[in-house]
Amino acid sequence: MVKLTDYFFSTYKEEPGNADIPGYALSIRAGLIKKTAAGIYTFMPLGLKVLGKIEKIIREEMDSTGALEILMPALQPADLWIQSGRWQQYGPELFRLKDRNDRQFCLGPTHEEIITNIAHQNIKSYKDMPLNLYQIQVKFRDEIRPRYGILRAREFIMKDAYSFTANEKDLDSIYESMYKCYSNIIERLGLKYFAVEADTGLIGGKYSHEFIILAKNGEDEIVYCPGCSYSANYEMADFRSKEDVSLTEEKDTPDYSEVSTPGITDIKSLSTFLSLPEERIIKTLFLKDCEKNIYAFLVSGHRELNIAKVQKFLGKNLEMADDEVSNLNIGYAGPAGLDSRILIYADNDLKHKSGMAAGANRPGFHLINIDCTRDFKPHAWGDFVYPQKGDICPNCEHELIFEKGIEIGHIFKLGTKYSEKMNAMFLDSDGKLKPVIMGCYGIGVSRILAAVIEQLNDSRGIVWPLSIAPFLVNIIAINIEDDDVKSASDMIYDKLLKSGIEVMYDNRNVRAGVKFKDSDLIGIPIKLIVGKNFPENKTVELELRKDGYKKTLDLDSAIRFIAEYPSGSHF
Repeated sequence: MVKLTDYFFSTYKEEPGNADIPGYALSIRAGLIKKTAAGIYTFMPLGLKVLGKIEKIIREEMDSTGALEILMPALQPADLWIQSGRWQQYGPELFRLKDRNDRQFCLGPTHEEIITNIAHQNIKSYKDMPLNLYQIQVKFRDEIRPRYGILRAREFIMKDAYSFTANEKDLDSIYESMYKCYSNIIERLGLKYFAVEADTGLIGGKYSHEFIILAKNGEDEIVYCPGCSYSANYEMADFRSKEDVSLTEEKDTPDYSEVSTPGITDIKSLSTFLSLPEERIIKTLFLKDCEKNIYAFLVSGHRELNIAKVQKFLGKNLEMADDEVSNLNIGYAGPAGLDSRILIYADNDLKHKSGMAAGANRPGFHLINIDCTRDFKPHAWGDFVYPQKGDICPNCEHELIFEKGIEIGHIFKLGTKYSEKMNAMFLDSDGKLKPVIMGCYGIGVSRILAAVIEQLNDSRGIVWPLSIAPFLVNIIAINIEDDDVKSASDMIYDKLLKSGIEVMYDNRNVRAGVKFKDSDLIGIPIKLIVGKNFPENKTVELELRKDGYKKTLDLDSAIRFIAEYPSGSHF
């Protein structure tokens, strides 16, 4: 397939100076990508070959579900985005431009607007559905700080699919098929992953799952239970805290009383001053909505408020309101005696707890001996905080495990969010006009490449899974200047090609050590080493990249082993 003397190929010993994570450094050092500008990369022949194999797996799995491939434009007119309401909502991440006639366009970060317009034009009846369309397309996102190479780039390749159904049952069916499809894709890559419930973010909709590849340097975090099937995105995770007897079994707590706490406005200082653990302090935080209504949220002092959960609970966008509540004695605010016009929402972790401390709603004073069921009545209880190490599974008694990972896929039940706004209507079987029900399913093609390297690497370089390795075997001629070695290596190369095996032939006139290091760096699964003794003994040495096992075999046995290796052959 490839002789390296004829290949556009280069590797590097030194790591790039701006490499944040091992996967990015290896992508550059192995010659897979070249940086053009911040967040913009060229895929070199070796990297493009891997990318093509990833796309092939994705197409095979998508096609098996009955989805149909299309290709939509990267350049999108602003009027469609204005119609959906996202032109302003998307913010500065959206690349915006004008044509020579001063008409506004954007470079698509996603394609809900285009595809919904296609549905508006082409879907007229319930008989036209269910339908699932997908594309593999370049996307653009003006990241505020591109980093991690192609993991967080400004230009990237993505497979996005969009389903159209007349009812929720058909949406559920396609959603489940996409869930299985994405699981199959990742399993064919041999990766450790979790599919977790997630926030819908700017895409919108009512339900979604993220597919997270485990990687210790990942920018996402997941929570999972080792005892059952529960797993979730860190921001959306449910949990139970381990009950502390000292907080739950106190009887006949005395009435709360006021204590002087001059100049003490933070949890840590208050904990020290009162000789109370932080979990026995109520933290009062104020949020506001777009109409500047103020809400108070109560959480235990050792936990952090999760605004994503709060927004989902209230069904509205919220942000911190410190600037608007200066009259509420920030640092000394608490639930007992708070302005009655402010609705109080309390985290479940506070339920039934007594002997607590909180602000007294006047400067320099706090209250102690607060009973959370006696001394204030919240408008509602809910889960408003992030999980912590030591919390337990919501379904069983096991302690939750926290792992870092990389999101490579996200599937959504969009419902009618876009179809209602963009008039994608259909005539149902009952003769009524209704909005099309939609789903959205994205998986990062170039992101998969980066995530694979991030999970599967060692001190020597990349360890590709067989399904996407650029070549299965690398012929290494120990001394290409030796005519017998060269002749033997050429012959073996021809035999492997005729056997239909993807082969790279390192016929460069460089030291054997350089060839070995480059092969390990690039991650070719099998080295076939042709030494100076081959003309006499007709044996070659095979070495497996994954585990370093070596074996000396005659040529026919070696070729048979290589041909069978993808199906599970081993020494």
